[in-house]
Amino acid sequence: MSLMQRISLIFRSKANKVLDRAEDPRETLDYSYQRQLDLLTKVRRGVADVATSRKRVELQVKQLESQAAKLTDQAQKAIAMGREDLAREALTRKSGLAQQITDLKAQHAQLLGEEEKLTLAQKRLQAKVESFRTRKETIKATYTAAEAQTKINEAMSGIGEEMGDVGMAIQRAEDKTAQMQARAGAIDELIASGALDDVSAVGSGDDIARELDSMSSQADVEAELAALKGIPAPSASPAIEAGQDGGDILQVEPTKQEGQA
Repeated sequence: MSLMQRISLIFRSKANKVLDRAEDPRETLDYSYQRQLDLLTKVRRGVADVATSRKRVELQVKQLESQAAKLTDQAQKAIAMGREDLAREALTRKSGLAQQITDLKAQHAQLLGEEEKLTLAQKRLQAKVESFRTRKETIKATYTAAEAQTKINEAMSGIGEEMGDVGMAIQRAEDKTAQMQARAGAIDELIASGALDDVSAVGSGDDIARELDSMSSQADVEAELAALKGIPAPSASPAIEAGQDGGDILQVEPTKQEGQA
């Protein structure tokens, strides 16, 4: 296969795919039905034309037969008056009219046969069009129902184009919500660990408060460890207790022994 043949084949296949996607069977059926109606109209017009021609021939035959009868009457009168020459002329003309009448009758018979054929064809085509119309409406109704059912199934399963957009929007909203929750949790952990300052805290004792909280937490750990070992929990030093009570730390000096200077 040459390059041009391959290009032509690819083009035709793609064009056929596009046309198949764009084609609506209901529109195609309506178009075919309209074409059949147009053909039926042409057949009816043909039947009317043939019938008109047949009727015209019939009128011509009647006129010629009337003229022939008149010539016969004239010939009889000419014989009665002794004018044989006039009688001969009338009969000669009558003979010419007879030939025309014979030809017109033959033409009339032919037109009558054509009219009968066209009338029969019209009836057959009429029946075919009516049958096609019934089948067309049935197919259209079935296709419409199938199309509606397909859209409902796609909507329920989420594979439809519109529902797919909705599903993507929901997915994006869930992703953003999860991202915001993760960010909020990370900030809370950083604030709890002291890596970030809490801007809502007031005063300059933030560092001291954190140190006291750390010491309290350490004391709690020691107390819990002592409880697990079954020994009394260590008491806080007097200096710490005094500091916690707000008093000054006093230093006790040993008293002098008696007898010393």
